[in-house]
Amino acid sequence: MGFDYVFDTDFSADLTIMEEGSELVEHLKHPEGVKFPMFTSCCPGWVRYCKARHPRFTDQLSTSKSPGQMFGAIAKSYYAELLGVDPHRIFCVEIMPCLAKKSEVGIPVMNDACGDPDVDVSLTVREVDRMIRAEHIDVFSLAESDFDQPLGTATGAGVIFGATGGVMEAALRSAYYLVTGENCDADAFKDVRGLDGWKEASFDIAGTTLHVAVASGLGNASRLLNALETGEVSYDFVEIMACPGGCSGGGGLPIHDGEELAGVRGDVLWGLDRTAKLRRSHENPAIQAVYRDYLGTPLSERAEKLLHTDQHAWKMPREA
Repeated sequence: MGFDYVFDTDFSADLTIMEEGSELVEHLKHPEGVKFPMFTSCCPGWVRYCKARHPRFTDQLSTSKSPGQMFGAIAKSYYAELLGVDPHRIFCVEIMPCLAKKSEVGIPVMNDACGDPDVDVSLTVREVDRMIRAEHIDVFSLAESDFDQPLGTATGAGVIFGATGGVMEAALRSAYYLVTGENCDADAFKDVRGLDGWKEASFDIAGTTLHVAVASGLGNASRLLNALETGEVSYDFVEIMACPGGCSGGGGLPIHDGEELAGVRGDVLWGLDRTAKLRRSHENPAIQAVYRDYLGTPLSERAEKLLHTDQHAWKMPREA
């Protein structure tokens, strides 16, 4: 269909965990002047909702870009150097279960790698499905093949990003390591799993109790934010996904009349994580290589430039 290289965005989900997890750990280590909870920022639908309806929480959004935007930034910097090509020649297309990504790729400040948009085009899974059908491609007759390297390797933590609670669990797996220097049981934070619209849990990390919450669906997000505003609840870290069930219930996925498949698709992701050889983002050898050879450390000056953003640097339509 015209692509020269095909990668797995789960790679940059692992990258997001390294940055977002490190951001959380820094907040916990140095809480002076920090407002809690810190909110995840990987869902552009949620970020837009927060800025539009609950702008007082904008400062508490993680500055980490979404996995898609991180991938584009790395493709047009690190990978361009590996290929030995001008990054302006790279046209980056992401295939996502999400409609809000179409707006995200057009945010003017998402251009940190070379001045061009980090991601040039975002297509939904449903759109690509139609393209495949239009070309009369029988996917069942195609031979299996691996993703291209070095940006095609992912861990189970990257895979579960698409299920509600997955970002939280993946972040805590690596945050535990960043704090203690040791790996926890990969299933230590499983209490955040499940399709309940608003979940709460508390975990002990090296003697510190961490209070977390997970919400999916903007109705549930609204209830949670209202409770935070009135002081009914208090958390350290909150994951919010705009679509019920998370990205596995995304508006850009194939629709089957009368069926809600977010839970079924999410179970597939949890199953892939369960059988993965590597289940923590910091164990990904491709992630280790990009830090060793290019970024240095999470939250380094180069990582901040490429992989983070100012959530106030772009305006909602009524603010413009």
